[in-house]
Amino acid sequence: MSAAARPEPLPVVVSDAESFAAAARATPEQMEDLGRFLAMLEAGNAVMNLVGPKTLPEFWNRHAWDSAQLVPLAPEARTWADLGAGAGFPGLVLAILGKGREGVHIHLVESMAKRCRFLQQVVDELALPATVHNDRAENLKLPVDVVTARACAPLSRLLGYARPYLQAGATGLFLKGQDVASELEEATRTWKFEAEIIPSSSDERGRIVRVRRLGRAR
Repeated sequence: MSAAARPEPLPVVVSDAESFAAAARATPEQMEDLGRFLAMLEAGNAVMNLVGPKTLPEFWNRHAWDSAQLVPLAPEARTWADLGAGAGFPGLVLAILGKGREGVHIHLVESMAKRCRFLQQVVDELALPATVHNDRAENLKLPVDVVTARACAPLSRLLGYARPYLQAGATGLFLKGQDVASELEEATRTWKFEAEIIPSSSDERGRIVRVRRLGRAR
């Protein structure tokens, strides 16, 4: 593995819908969709475990902005695969922000059927450019520009899930926490890859790992 790290800027302060709109440069239409998504998330969370209930009051920073910060890291990307999409972070946020842009499509890959039903409900209700796949990530070979994931698995296993996408030419953008250095070290025992560590804009403890050129370690 070769790894590089960017200088660490201060996180952007996002505390509510208004500050999110400013940070993400979201349109009124996108904000309306995000508001509807939040309402559906709150309703869905009452009957199934989608996100930690205590994180819902922090939706705009912890979930929406944490997801939206990926967009400027791949400004030319049109197709994305979100592995272990869960409640739709970052995938549904990316779909909302990409709605109406030519060629944008988000693949939401999730193995749990009940979560897929929630994802499909949001996609249908908001008419999003997204497809829900009820399958394991490593079983699919989707041609995408970027493969992403949040809170899916340790990097050593996540790279295995993402292998079909990365080896087909996709770039990986994986949202990680403060233990990313140990995850990278562990991953090098199995994989050979190029990695860039990017500080998170939503949490000073968070990191985004940009991955390219994945292969098996010898």
